[in-house]
Amino acid sequence: MNLSVKIGRLRLKNPVITASGTFGYGEEYSEFFDLGRLGAIVAKGISLEPMPGNPPPRICETACGMLNAIGLQNVGLKAFLKEKLPYLRKFKTPVIANILGTSIGEYVRLAKALADAGVEAVELNVSCPNVKAGGIEFGLDKRALGRLLRKVRQSTDATLIVKLSPMVTDIREFAKAAEAEGADAISLINTVPAMAIDARSRRPLLSNTTGGLSGPAIKPIALRLVWLVSGAVKIPVIGIGGIMNRDDAVEFILAGATAVAVGTANFINPSASLDIIEGLEEYMKENGIGDIREIIRGLKC
Repeated sequence: MNLSVKIGRLRLKNPVITASGTFGYGEEYSEFFDLGRLGAIVAKGISLEPMPGNPPPRICETACGMLNAIGLQNVGLKAFLKEKLPYLRKFKTPVIANILGTSIGEYVRLAKALADAGVEAVELNVSCPNVKAGGIEFGLDKRALGRLLRKVRQSTDATLIVKLSPMVTDIREFAKAAEAEGADAISLINTVPAMAIDARSRRPLLSNTTGGLSGPAIKPIALRLVWLVSGAVKIPVIGIGGIMNRDDAVEFILAGATAVAVGTANFINPSASLDIIEGLEEYMKENGIGDIREIIRGLKC
């Protein structure tokens, strides 16, 4: 059986990767399974300078999902290159750096520095709903997104992935704009803006009041958008949103995803990604599938 897929210049041994912000910097999960089994590791979002994030409480459970308002807390570029990347280099697994900024110049500097350090791919976060400034302005403006991609593309030959927001009128137009300016892949979706309230205290459960909803609750939304975008662009799509087990992963692949990113499931089961990889192998055996690519966008309508 062949589970390998290609995302830009990346060749993944299997289509299962981690979703940024849910897997730390990789080392935190290394005690649970061999990180070398993953298709790729997507690290926690990185900015030029360290960010403290929002004050707690900033995570809470909700019906069929989780709300988070972490606020893009991270160690910053310098510490990532010095303290986090060397550990990830121990594994024969591509590293995808999720990057964020408040200006085109910041994204360009991050992408170039990471590529110069040997990082195989960068994922542009233009869709985080939990901060007032942090890329979302690019994710909600098609022309601004195009300008950003154009400049980043000119600065590096690394594989460029764009993580889009579901909160737009027609996400296909944003995906097309990204493709036109040199994006190698689209990842979607990011979390959906939402909130939760404590009826007893009459206060929001998050200090930020609102946060991003993830987990099974958003899976039907994500599936639809993956289906729409994979039919609108020629570049690969990475599906994200409520992938908890192998059947969830298969559904995203059938909808058009070349790879799938596991997020909220990591908080429930630290070995979820490995379980899904092994589950995909079982699914292929059960159904006589020799190559995972045979079922990408294989939905029967």
